[in-house]
Amino acid sequence: MKAMQYTETGGPEVLQYVDVADPEPGPVDVVVDVAATALNRLDVVQRNGWFNMPGFELPHIAGMDLAGVVSAVGDEVTSVAVGDRVVVDPSLAGVDDRSKLGGRGDLFGELGIIGATVDGGYAERCLVPASHVYEVPEHISLEQAAPFATCYVTAAHALFDVGKLEAGETVMIHAAGAGLSTAAIQLAKHAGAMVLATAGTDEKCERALTLGADHVLNNRTGDVTGWAREVTNGAGVNMVLDHVGTALFGASLFAIGIHGRLVNCGNASGDEATIPSLGYVFHSGISILGSDPYRPDEFGPVWDDFCAGHYDVVIDSVYPLDQAADAQNKMVSNDFFGKILLAP
Repeated sequence: MKAMQYTETGGPEVLQYVDVADPEPGPVDVVVDVAATALNRLDVVQRNGWFNMPGFELPHIAGMDLAGVVSAVGDEVTSVAVGDRVVVDPSLAGVDDRSKLGGRGDLFGELGIIGATVDGGYAERCLVPASHVYEVPEHISLEQAAPFATCYVTAAHALFDVGKLEAGETVMIHAAGAGLSTAAIQLAKHAGAMVLATAGTDEKCERALTLGADHVLNNRTGDVTGWAREVTNGAGVNMVLDHVGTALFGASLFAIGIHGRLVNCGNASGDEATIPSLGYVFHSGISILGSDPYRPDEFGPVWDDFCAGHYDVVIDSVYPLDQAADAQNKMVSNDFFGKILLAP
């Protein structure tokens, strides 16, 4: 099969469109013919060698988020059949030891992730545990399904499992044009929260309004803290969902009201952050929470909710697999809104 693989770290030039062996399923595995895979920042970070997930090895085929059609099943698989349209849970937590991908399920240690530590969706086919595929109903295209895991499950876990967001509360969501944020805006709004969204351009702010954001701000030109206080009549927001990191960390803290919380699930602008005032944090009872990996039992319920049709998947563009370098360059430029896909 064809795959976009790299054998050494570096710039986009290390991505090579090559022939590799077709995956063969173990007893409880399936092979998925990839219809679409979504790009994530980790694809570039690991390719550059800036950071690697525990267990990462070269050569590597990236692509954590994928959907496609089952083309082969293991001898003991009864829940999935050849021809089924499926979306993949890339986390290898909860995988049967009989799987070729078993033994990598430590949520807080060397957690295996399809496309991050084992070969993923930048290929024509992908090996997946049968327990980690979910049927895609006919009213959802495989392109719409592909970005689900890292966008919707990650956002739902951060908002509700970690952040305990409730109806009637206010949440501020940064980087409104990112796939995770487009999902989070819709999830929070559907749950009955008031949503404040920030982005780096006026155009992205306007598009966030169409997804359900109640108020928007250009965070490059506006005062994030002052705006959040104004919109909430001085009270501050109940929660900030932050995957930007360094750039907006201080402004986010001061935008949070009494007993509010900052939930962090990423570090796109840097891995170091300064707390401008410990006094403000402890006096106001503010919690700073890290959003840990989602559990296997969370994927199915969020997928069922997604399939009910409450949400719009925002796809910026679709590139052929052999143009993965161009797709990654577009993502690095930040000139996109929603998810960038590859289609083998």
